[in-house]
Amino acid sequence: MFSRNTGFRSTAARTSVALGALVLLAALSGCAPADSGSSASPAATAEASSADCAGVAVVVDFGLLDAATITECVDATKATPASETLATTGTTTEGSVEYGDAIVCRVNDRPAADETVVVEGQESFTESCASMPPAYAYWALWVKATPDAEWEYAQEGIGTLEVEPGQSVGLVYTTGTETPTPGS
Repeated sequence: MFSRNTGFRSTAARTSVALGALVLLAALSGCAPADSGSSASPAATAEASSADCAGVAVVVDFGLLDAATITECVDATKATPASETLATTGTTTEGSVEYGDAIVCRVNDRPAADETVVVEGQESFTESCASMPPAYAYWALWVKATPDAEWEYAQEGIGTLEVEPGQSVGLVYTTGTETPTPGS
């Protein structure tokens, strides 16, 4: 027997492909921090707009997690690991037991280990950071090449991604089927 490939995928197959892509994206949202010496100053200042930031603009959007959005400008004179840039603002990240810092599981301890995450249309859960977060609730890593550019998903993790003066880095707690950009 043989099967004929019609070029069409079933709804279940398309859903599996979409979920696989989201899981891959979540895996790419953070990697082990690199130790590359200090290239960002320890000073970070609150900035409302990346256009006003001569260094690296940082935006951390907690989405449905009840926390204020972080928007700061980090003084930087050369390319700096995104993990170091975030740390300069006092932002902490945590990976998972299984994947380490290859993914971002928590930002500033959110979602907390005892916090129930509720996403409309999905089963509520408590993030243990034991493995991969669900595809419908995860931290996404974003970059913006210039102040007037569009936000884009980072193509590498938080430890290996380098950001330069004039660029922006963002983390968004993404839920559901749409992924908002940082600060939107």
